[in-house]
Amino acid sequence: MKILVIGDVMLDHYIFGKTTRISPEAPVPVVHFKQEKYKLGGAANVANNLIEMGAEVDLIGLIGKDNDAITLKQMLLSKKIGNYLKSKKKYYYYKKNKGNWK
Repeated sequence: MKILVIGDVMLDHYIFGKTTRISPEAPVPVVHFKQEKYKLGGAANVANNLIEMGAEVDLIGLIGKDNDAITLKQMLLSKKIGNYLKSKKKYYYYKKNKGNWK
Protein backbone atom coordinates (compact mmCIF):
# COMPACT_ATOMS: atom_id res chain seq x y z
CA MET A 1 0.00 0.00 0.00
CA LYS A 2 1.33 3.46 -0.93
CA ILE A 3 0.42 6.43 1.28
CA LEU A 4 1.21 10.14 0.93
CA VAL A 5 1.53 12.13 4.17
CA ILE A 6 1.31 15.94 3.97
CA GLY A 7 1.76 18.09 7.06
CA ASP A 8 3.90 19.84 9.63
CA VAL A 9 7.23 18.04 9.86
CA MET A 10 8.74 18.17 13.35
CA LEU A 11 11.86 16.97 15.11
CA ASP A 12 11.61 15.87 18.74
CA HIS A 13 14.77 16.40 20.80
CA TYR A 14 15.10 14.50 24.06
CA ILE A 15 17.65 15.42 26.72
CA PHE A 16 18.53 12.87 29.39
CA GLY A 17 20.38 13.67 32.57
CA LYS A 18 20.41 13.83 36.32
CA THR A 19 19.40 16.65 38.59
CA THR A 20 20.39 17.06 42.21
CA ARG A 21 19.32 20.61 42.97
CA ILE A 22 17.20 23.58 41.99
CA SER A 23 18.87 26.67 40.54
CA PRO A 24 19.18 29.58 43.00
CA GLU A 25 18.41 32.07 40.19
CA ALA A 26 15.11 30.52 39.11
CA PRO A 27 12.86 27.63 40.17
CA VAL A 28 14.26 25.22 37.59
CA PRO A 29 16.30 22.05 37.99
CA VAL A 30 20.03 22.10 37.21
CA VAL A 31 20.56 19.14 34.88
CA HIS A 32 23.81 17.26 34.43
CA PHE A 33 23.61 16.24 30.77
CA LYS A 34 24.10 12.53 29.97
CA GLN A 35 22.77 12.00 26.44
CA GLU A 36 20.40 13.28 23.79
CA LYS A 37 18.17 11.57 21.26
CA TYR A 38 16.23 12.75 18.22
CA LYS A 39 12.92 11.30 17.03
CA LEU A 40 10.61 12.08 14.15
CA GLY A 41 7.68 14.25 15.17
CA GLY A 42 4.43 15.55 13.67
CA ALA A 43 3.77 14.37 10.10
CA ALA A 44 7.19 12.67 10.06
CA ASN A 45 6.12 10.57 13.04
CA VAL A 46 2.89 9.62 11.24
CA ALA A 47 4.97 8.56 8.21
CA ASN A 48 7.24 6.52 10.47
CA ASN A 49 4.27 4.77 12.10
CA LEU A 50 2.89 3.87 8.66
CA ILE A 51 6.29 2.45 7.63
CA GLU A 52 6.27 0.32 10.79
CA MET A 53 2.87 -1.07 9.71
CA GLY A 54 4.32 -2.10 6.34
CA ALA A 55 3.15 0.74 4.09
CA GLU A 56 5.24 2.50 1.46
CA VAL A 57 5.23 6.18 2.44
CA ASP A 58 6.10 9.52 0.89
CA LEU A 59 6.19 12.71 2.97
CA ILE A 60 5.57 16.29 1.84
CA GLY A 61 6.35 19.27 4.09
CA LEU A 62 8.45 22.35 4.73
CA ILE A 63 11.77 22.41 6.58
CA GLY A 64 14.46 24.98 7.26
CA LYS A 65 18.04 25.03 6.01
CA ASP A 66 19.92 24.15 9.20
CA ASN A 67 21.53 21.26 11.07
CA ASP A 68 18.16 20.03 12.31
CA ALA A 69 16.98 19.72 8.70
CA ILE A 70 20.03 17.59 7.89
CA THR A 71 19.31 15.36 10.90
CA LEU A 72 15.68 15.06 9.87
CA LYS A 73 16.51 14.12 6.28
CA GLN A 74 19.02 11.49 7.44
CA MET A 75 16.43 9.96 9.75
CA LEU A 76 13.82 9.83 6.97
CA LEU A 77 16.34 8.24 4.61
CA SER A 78 17.31 5.59 7.16
CA LYS A 79 13.61 4.71 7.64
CA LYS A 80 13.09 4.53 3.85
CA ILE A 81 10.50 7.31 3.92
CA GLY A 82 10.36 9.03 0.55
CA ASN A 83 10.44 12.74 1.16
CA TYR A 84 9.58 15.74 -0.92
CA LEU A 85 10.60 18.38 1.58
CA LYS A 86 10.86 22.00 0.52
CA SER A 87 13.76 23.78 2.24
CA LYS A 88 13.40 27.46 2.96
CA LYS A 89 16.24 29.53 4.40
CA LYS A 90 14.19 31.49 6.94
CA TYR A 91 11.61 28.83 7.72
CA TYR A 92 11.51 27.84 11.36
CA TYR A 93 9.67 24.60 11.96
CA TYR A 94 8.83 22.87 15.18
CA LYS A 95 11.59 21.30 17.22
CA LYS A 96 10.25 20.08 20.53
CA ASN A 97 12.80 19.89 23.31
CA LYS A 98 11.86 17.40 25.99
CA GLY A 99 13.69 16.52 29.16
CA ASN A 100 13.93 13.34 31.15
CA TRP A 101 15.89 13.60 34.34
CA LYS A 102 15.71 12.28 37.86
